[in-house]
Amino acid sequence: QVQLVESGGGLVQAGGSLRLSCAASGSIRSINSMGWYRQAPGKQRELVAAITSGGSTKYADSVKGRFTISRDNAKNTVFLQMNSLKPEDTAVYYCAAGPIRPRDYWGQGTQVTVSS
Repeated sequence: QVQLVESGGGLVQAGGSLRLSCAASGSIRSINSMGWYRQAPGKQRELVAAITSGGSTKYADSVKGRFTISRDNAKNTVFLQMNSLKPEDTAVYYCAAGPIRPRDYWGQGTQVTVSS
């Protein structure tokens, strides 16, 4: 099993920045891919960004150029730097991980609220 613990959410004004962190523990050798999803009220959960252990990344079109995912393999931690935040970025953000795609293990979620 893998445990994921997120931190860094909060309230920020539009145009501001936040940095989310997710620390993994447990059977971490099974993890290749880590990522961040988000779910806004009344909407489906969507993939925001993902990164492999080799550093390959992918982003949702809505966050390209504003969000950056990074990973510290030595500390088993993944980060999501969010800049130029918009009210539509408001959601619960979930860290996820897996051997191939980041969807086998999930964190508890952290709230990000962007005020206009």
